[in-house]
Amino acid sequence: MVALAAGLPTAEQLLSVTNIPGSDAMPTIKIPDTDSTYALIAFDKKGVERDDEEGLNDKMSERVLADAATKQPTNVFLFSHGWKGDVPSAVDQYNRWIGAMLKLENDTGRLGNPFRPLWIGLHWPSQPFGEETLGGNAFAAETLPQQQLMEEYIEALGDDSPKVRELIEAIFEQNRVNAGAVTMPPELAKNYRELAQTLGYKSGGLDSPPDSDGVPFDPLAAFEAAEGAGQAFGDSPIGGGLLSPLRQLSFWKMKSRARSIGEKGMHNFVARLQNALPHTRFHLMGHSFGCIVVSSILGGEGGTDPLPRTVDSLVLVQGAVSLWAYADSILKTQDTGYFRSMIRRPAVRGPVVTTRSRHDSAVGVAYPIAVGLALQIDFAAVLPPFGGIGTFGMQGMTDAQDQPMRVSTEDYSFQEGGIYNLEGSSFIAGHSAIDGPEVAHAIWQAALV
Repeated sequence: MVALAAGLPTAEQLLSVTNIPGSDAMPTIKIPDTDSTYALIAFDKKGVERDDEEGLNDKMSERVLADAATKQPTNVFLFSHGWKGDVPSAVDQYNRWIGAMLKLENDTGRLGNPFRPLWIGLHWPSQPFGEETLGGNAFAAETLPQQQLMEEYIEALGDDSPKVRELIEAIFEQNRVNAGAVTMPPELAKNYRELAQTLGYKSGGLDSPPDSDGVPFDPLAAFEAAEGAGQAFGDSPIGGGLLSPLRQLSFWKMKSRARSIGEKGMHNFVARLQNALPHTRFHLMGHSFGCIVVSSILGGEGGTDPLPRTVDSLVLVQGAVSLWAYADSILKTQDTGYFRSMIRRPAVRGPVVTTRSRHDSAVGVAYPIAVGLALQIDFAAVLPPFGGIGTFGMQGMTDAQDQPMRVSTEDYSFQEGGIYNLEGSSFIAGHSAIDGPEVAHAIWQAALV
């Protein structure tokens, strides 16, 4: 078994990576209990594809392109994870997601004969703070030693310059000295504001790109909002006391990274793959911040560089992206969402499908706190300015249809160009609990249109 390049995990860590020297088979990851494999393309925190010695010219994307041009798959399925920081956890997700799809034999048998799928998983460094846990509320950070947590923040923010390190060290020291503080010391607030400025924190209106559609950074408000969430929910997914504003900055950084990787590296890769496969159908699926990645792939840099042709389906599962990001009208104004032009261009020939669940407190609670410094938990209330599609679906679109998520044996009535918000609370028990047959069935049904 062949190990991957330095910096990526070994074959043992990736469960079962297969590559036959001298063959035309790309290095792939075998899905447990199946004969199917997928390619994993990894990017670093700066949005540059990582070297892989089993790729072509040390790039896995080049190997995928060369192999696909030879084999001419009938369908390409590209997946982007959300808040998972390392390769093994991304592999675990793709194993479960694709594995759940492959178990639905009635769906796989309806995509034509021959059916030659090319499965692609994208990995990007997306750990916003602390250690993530699999399952329910994957935004939560576990308790870690202070030094380790500090280093992880520096890594997550993607800037290890002396100035950033100096400011973060000062923030952690003040947190240590003032543990349990109910108000934020002025010096700490000053350090936070300087850190945000150094990192380039951006803030605009609701029609701004997904990394700048929140309120201006305010460490005092961030601290107070997190304290309110903690009182209301106990173990808050956005807690952290005096460190809570640091988590807001990390949250913003992950959105910025997701957009950059989607608009640049992955957009260029998908465009080249489409050119190499003129008769192949393309399907994109994103989870959490991965919804920003796949949406950004559609429009390229600045949303002004469309792919060579439309993709055939887009599924956004428990999206940590604004409910207004695709809107024709934001809160009944003339403002439109950042991703509206690519949806209406259209960039998707087939259906656009979202899922939402009231059990997803990561998007339902942590998202509005991190973006809008607002605690919003009334799912039946009037649509708020700050909230995620994993809670509300796509809003501000008169043709978006709300439907219940269905069992895996019941067909949907998806149509070309349709937009469908699926209420999945009966099947999605938490932010990352998306590997059941019902979500897999929705992805297949979108691909079938």
